[in-house]
Amino acid sequence: MQVFSRLGWQVICHQLTRLVIGIILIGTVLSLGWLNHTSELCWAALPTGNATTNPMSILRLALPVENEAIQTLHQYLEEMPQQLDDPEARLQPKQWFEIENKVTKAIKTFNQDASDFLAAIPTPFRPQALVRMNQINAALADLKILSDQQNKEQFVAKRTQAWNSIDLLAASMESQFPVNIPNDYQTLPQLNGRAVVVLDTSKGPITMMVDGYNAPITAGNFLDLVQREFYDDLRFTREDEAYVVQAGNPEGPQAGFVDPETSQYRSIPLEVMVKGVSEPVYGATLEELGLSDPVLPFSAYGTVAMGHPAGDPNGGSSQFFFHLFEPDLTPAGLNLLDGQYAVFGYVVAGQDVLAQLQNGDHLRSARVVDISPPNGFTLRYLDWILVQNTPMSLA
Repeated sequence: MQVFSRLGWQVICHQLTRLVIGIILIGTVLSLGWLNHTSELCWAALPTGNATTNPMSILRLALPVENEAIQTLHQYLEEMPQQLDDPEARLQPKQWFEIENKVTKAIKTFNQDASDFLAAIPTPFRPQALVRMNQINAALADLKILSDQQNKEQFVAKRTQAWNSIDLLAASMESQFPVNIPNDYQTLPQLNGRAVVVLDTSKGPITMMVDGYNAPITAGNFLDLVQREFYDDLRFTREDEAYVVQAGNPEGPQAGFVDPETSQYRSIPLEVMVKGVSEPVYGATLEELGLSDPVLPFSAYGTVAMGHPAGDPNGGSSQFFFHLFEPDLTPAGLNLLDGQYAVFGYVVAGQDVLAQLQNGDHLRSARVVDISPPNGFTLRYLDWILVQNTPMSLA
């Protein structure tokens, strides 16, 4: 009797695993309360191809900015050994050599293109851009020192800081917001750029990059609630093993935000940007529209999305959730959440804290700590300073 090759067995096991995981995920999605459990599943609309697990890569590719040097800087910081993102992993000397090489190339690229970066920034945004460039210059220098010292923990933190500054610098290169918001939604808050939000939880801090380029209303609604201190002193109300952590449900009978000025419940439409399309689609899931390939997919640990009531994709208000993406549990082609919920950001630091959150843990506060471009959102409470560093001279 002929024996299957190892590859043959691997193919069979892979297919069986996909089938079992699909059944498990369908059951999980249908049990998630505020995560919609009434929509029909359309397998033809599921994402295909290899899943991307690095939020930095997803956010870089989602930027509507065509600047080769910015893309190159990002890639040098992304294309490093995966062991950097594993707190338990130990890096080998040859891996530190690879890291140091990437940092050296990033420094060279930045020094060569600094004047071009500034030239690409609209004049009103240049003072803030100079501050960011100063931050990038200092962070890259620190990364060189930390790679020489092989200090993994501090290197990872500094790399996130450098990447955030590069991302926000790129966000200030757009003179006009590239997305037109439908007239029906013009009265809702909007983020016309990107912002960094820090959540202070009872388990530690979590840092999010919020993307208003691809989810302007969803991101704007979230930032407005952050600035109103709506999320302060709330609880994480749901924790599903290896799947979802949810927050934003206020005390009392309401399941979302009631505007004190109008006494009306504020809901926002489902909003998803699709690859190859210049405007987000509103009001219907991608399955219902026969579309796929969202720009912001559920394919990174700590994907942040707006929840909505079962059967009402346009009833989202304040409740949001983190997707605890695991490649083995959510392989490409089996992700049932893409296009069903509006992704508006990703966790870029504090993934270890997110992994510890349980039902009942405390969300002490949420604060906007940076935003780009500086006029990207009209803040309700301007009680914080965007940047404080001394601008770098390029003379």
